[in-house]
Amino acid sequence: MLGILLGLVVLMALAYLGWSIIWVAPIAAGVVALTGGLDLLDAYKDTYMEGFVGFAKDWFPVFMLGAVFGKLMEDTGMARSVAVALTKVIGTKRAILGVLVSAAVLTYGGVSLFVVVFAVYPLAISLFREANITRRLIPATVALGAFTFTMTAIPGTPQIQNLIPMEYFGTNATAAPVMGVIAALVMAVGGYFYLRWREKQLTQKGEYFTEPKDNNLVDEGEKVPHFLLSILPLLTVLITLNLFNWDIVVALISGILLIMVLNFTKFKKFVKSINSGAGGSVIAIINTSAAVGFGTVVRAVPGFDKLTEVLMGVRGNPLISEAVAVNVLAGATGSASGGMGIALEALGSKYYEIAMDTGISPEAFHRIASLSSGGLDALPHNGAVLTLLTITGMTHKDSYKDIFIVAVLIPVISVAVVILLASIGIL
Repeated sequence: MLGILLGLVVLMALAYLGWSIIWVAPIAAGVVALTGGLDLLDAYKDTYMEGFVGFAKDWFPVFMLGAVFGKLMEDTGMARSVAVALTKVIGTKRAILGVLVSAAVLTYGGVSLFVVVFAVYPLAISLFREANITRRLIPATVALGAFTFTMTAIPGTPQIQNLIPMEYFGTNATAAPVMGVIAALVMAVGGYFYLRWREKQLTQKGEYFTEPKDNNLVDEGEKVPHFLLSILPLLTVLITLNLFNWDIVVALISGILLIMVLNFTKFKKFVKSINSGAGGSVIAIINTSAAVGFGTVVRAVPGFDKLTEVLMGVRGNPLISEAVAVNVLAGATGSASGGMGIALEALGSKYYEIAMDTGISPEAFHRIASLSSGGLDALPHNGAVLTLLTITGMTHKDSYKDIFIVAVLIPVISVAVVILLASIGIL
């Protein structure tokens, strides 16, 4: 038990320092193996790699196709077209809402979080300039739209954080829709009103919009496809996944093919975009597989039984112990999918047994796992947070406080709310 905790501390500390989880996870797994009495070499070559390869085998097609889909949406201008059209409807006076909704629609349509940041940032600069709002709120606004309710809560989202639990609980992407919608409302409404309050607070202190020093943005006059055409690939992925119940791989391929058909005059860009998306997906899947490999070693040591006993011994609704496990591991790894992968690889079968024994639906366990992955994952060492700050030209000192409120604190509160409602029989 102590060795498992020590391994987690090593994993969290090195990840926080910015060291890649690709080689940090095996080191942390080695700590767990040594203290758990396992042969170090066997633990790495067999146990760790079995978990690593197993996850990659199951999920690489989704990671790759999702990245290619997002990159094609970006490079064809479709992502920007959707964002621009939405903000025209919302208006420049509601700049925060415009950026928030644009990021949310793109994420819910299947565009990866990292691509959303690149697509929405130029638009955010334009809107915040027009409304004279300080740029320090841009990262939190994008994070609220892309890293929270559309990633984990809204039923049917094709983001990987909503798909991973399906394998462990035999569910689909729309699992526990009422729980998801309530959590989404807590996150979206709570986060939006917080950002509006912060806007007023900072304005009263004399903080207004300032031009970024390195203004290498997309040309706002760049011709983009019509909104109605641009929204079609997003709707295709959602409809084929949730209404036709197609496999996510087929749904993403359908979206990719439609993008290419609708932009056939830009065919010269396709190879570069597909190469870029596919290449980027390799790092993403390896990072998450490395985290899952760590979880596989944890499950193999004798101390895991004690850890299971501790987590399962959390009083009250068993959904609480699942929420704690996923949140802690997501925070330790700095990854929503990685932390959830560790937790469910180690404990998913236990929670499924509890679901069968207690009458709590597997769908509820699915939704709580997904929601919980989007809480402590957004601590300062999270890769998406670091990318967001880099792209927007902000620092942790400038913007992390607001990111923490909308992407960590409020999502954790949303999980507590839905578990409470489930515990008293409302859900």
